[in-house]
Amino acid sequence: MHPAFSVIFLTTMIGAGQGLFLALYTGESYSVLKLLPAQDSLFYTVGSVIAFIFLVAGLLASFFHLGHPERAWRAAAKWRTSWLSREVIVLPLVIGSVFLYGLLHYLGWDLGIFGINSGVRGDLTLIIGALGALATFALFLCTGMIYACIKFIQEWHSSLTVINYLLLGTASGFLLATAFATYGAPELVKFYGVWSMIITVSAMVTRVASLIRNAHIKQRSTLQTAIGVRHSHITQRSQGSMGGSFNTREFFHGAPVWMFRSIKWVFLVLVFPVPLLLLYIGMSNSSPTILYMAFIVQFTGLLAERWFFFAQANHPQNMYYQTIS
Repeated sequence: MHPAFSVIFLTTMIGAGQGLFLALYTGESYSVLKLLPAQDSLFYTVGSVIAFIFLVAGLLASFFHLGHPERAWRAAAKWRTSWLSREVIVLPLVIGSVFLYGLLHYLGWDLGIFGINSGVRGDLTLIIGALGALATFALFLCTGMIYACIKFIQEWHSSLTVINYLLLGTASGFLLATAFATYGAPELVKFYGVWSMIITVSAMVTRVASLIRNAHIKQRSTLQTAIGVRHSHITQRSQGSMGGSFNTREFFHGAPVWMFRSIKWVFLVLVFPVPLLLLYIGMSNSSPTILYMAFIVQFTGLLAERWFFFAQANHPQNMYYQTIS
């Protein structure tokens, strides 16, 4: 498939925003249970603003993928059968939840203002945060299933697709939370950093598993089934027209073989070992610069990973247009 950079930025940015929000809410939940020191509301407010910016930036990036952006609202019409429509519905819910979560922290509101005193500090933000976390996991599911539900693209049709979207997005968000905590909540740096390491290692295992799986796929379609001819030896001599077409542009990445193979190793290095090393060094030295560098390196690697994810998908129509491909 042809990797659209608008979709690449959409999925990586909202993934980081979702992961950061989950990190913030996890930290607040632990503090309520007295497992972590309680933090000032400003920490959660600023963190929510950063997560909100990533989510909105991802949403804006998606508009560049539309031929008619003014008709974008129609994408939600098929929510009963389309995972894309469900994503279009859930993404604004996540953005709204993050905005409300940060606003409540900024205003310092809890359920006591409505006459209900639960005795729990920030009880209203915990409820809104829980709803936002559920919407966040639903968004990861919808985004992953957009691709995992396509049966004829065998590289995508796997539960690993959804798992990788969840783990990679969460890993980048927790790594960003680790760097952000160095300024507003140094007591949480180790907590976020350890979780970031655990999630990153888990993502490495599942992503490598998907690469191994895809390398051993036996394609169900053949050149014979693509054109409906049963002859044992078929060779395509020309595309059948004088130039390219929508099919040859949108269903094949068009990159040279060396570039396609190189990007796989680039993202494997930038997403996993390098950020883990920088994360360890940054935590040991309490260095915000190194921790932010770890996030930037990993996010850059995620852009390459997402490009490879789309480029590796082998659309059956490429068998028919193999001369151009």
